[in-house]
Amino acid sequence: MSSEEKLLLSHAINGDVESFEKLIESYQLKAYNIAFRMLGNEEDAKDAIQDSFIKIYHSLHNFRGDSSFYTWVYRIVSNTCYDFLKKKNRLNNNIMSLTSYNNSLEGEIGDIKDELHQPDILLDNKENEATMVQCIHKLSYDHKSVIILRDIQGFSYEEIAQILNCSEGTVKSRISRARNKLKEIVLSNMEQIK
Repeated sequence: MSSEEKLLLSHAINGDVESFEKLIESYQLKAYNIAFRMLGNEEDAKDAIQDSFIKIYHSLHNFRGDSSFYTWVYRIVSNTCYDFLKKKNRLNNNIMSLTSYNNSLEGEIGDIKDELHQPDILLDNKENEATMVQCIHKLSYDHKSVIILRDIQGFSYEEIAQILNCSEGTVKSRISRARNKLKEIVLSNMEQIK
């Protein structure tokens, strides 16, 4: 943690909202991306981030520095997403509908890199990405979270262990099991299409 962050943290702990906003500013985009990937739609992700930042603000005095500040922040985001999924699962037993995800992807089609920019290739890429996301959302929360944190967000094993509050060995074994399970789901999905 830089000296500037320590100063902002100190002021935020004492109730300075402006210092908190400056402190949390650099974490907002990655936190949103994690929430969006875990929850599957923009509205839930925004709600989860808002709830997370409120929890972070009210829990600043609990940050002991045992881990880095950003892994502590992402742990709270991850836990909040887990709570959202449990609540949503209780309400309708459906974590994410492919339809809502496809609607949210419509604005991201320009992010697909294709030198030829052919519409049929772009459509195939969008469908493949949507299918993969649908398969990821069929994983258990433990498996989904490690796939998102490692393979999509690029966190190290150590960072994931801090975020999920478990050992690196547990993270590595969960990633291995999650990738195997995801492979099974993808293959099963491909069989159903045939």
